[in-house]
Amino acid sequence: MILRLADILLTLLHLLIIGFNLFGWIWKRTRRWHLAFAALTAGSWFILGIWFGWGYCPVTDLEWHVKEKLGEHNLPDSFIKYYADKLSGTSVSASLIDTVTTVVFFTAILVSVYVNFFRRKRKLQ
Repeated sequence: MILRLADILLTLLHLLIIGFNLFGWIWKRTRRWHLAFAALTAGSWFILGIWFGWGYCPVTDLEWHVKEKLGEHNLPDSFIKYYADKLSGTSVSASLIDTVTTVVFFTAILVSVYVNFFRRKRKLQ
């Protein structure tokens, strides 16, 4: 029961993190937070990734421990691949998932940098 609840809460946390990384730049109040949070995510992927593997996410790591205790095994490296497989009913290419995830994530960062720094300056002129 506790493990099932932990699995659900970690999934919700993951979805919130992904949603914020993708769309947190939209609202003026969250733009700076978005940039900081995206930097933390990138740091996890690329700095912690030096030791734990590219794209490392501590939330995924924790969630996979919970899922293994619940009896799931052979889990993919990516939370997004896990749910893409579940939702599609097939095995989606891990490289496709990684490519799309990276492109969309860095696009959101570029938009965030633009709205945080360049768009404001243009309005002041």
